[in-house]
Amino acid sequence: MQGFRITTSLDDMDLGVIYEFISNSYWGKGIPRERFEKSLRHSFCFAVLDDENQLVAFARLITDRTTFAYLADVFVVEAHRGKGISKWLISEIVAHPELQGLRRMMLATRDAHGLYEQFGFTPIAPVENFMQIWKPNVYQS
Repeated sequence: MQGFRITTSLDDMDLGVIYEFISNSYWGKGIPRERFEKSLRHSFCFAVLDDENQLVAFARLITDRTTFAYLADVFVVEAHRGKGISKWLISEIVAHPELQGLRRMMLATRDAHGLYEQFGFTPIAPVENFMQIWKPNVYQS
């Protein structure tokens, strides 16, 4: 996309912008800064930067880059929504050379099903095969 680039280097990313968004999101509300930074260090992160190197979008994958990936923390900052950036970002993630041949890529979303369906994501089936330990308020404890 003209005027934007994608990076996977944490050194290029404004961690303050990412932390501000995620720590106020419905899925990461109140995450402690050190836990947030540790999650990034152990993930495959993608950021969209504008031509002034300002962060405008972010996503991370929890992955072994061989068999499985979980897509998480996807967002576009409000000022840049509606420009196709999320579609471009997800397209680049799904096509990334290090993520080819995965057996499964998963995600959870409350409100962006239509976006992810464009890239082949479908509801989990058979759902009864999947289990979880769910602690939605772990960061508020």
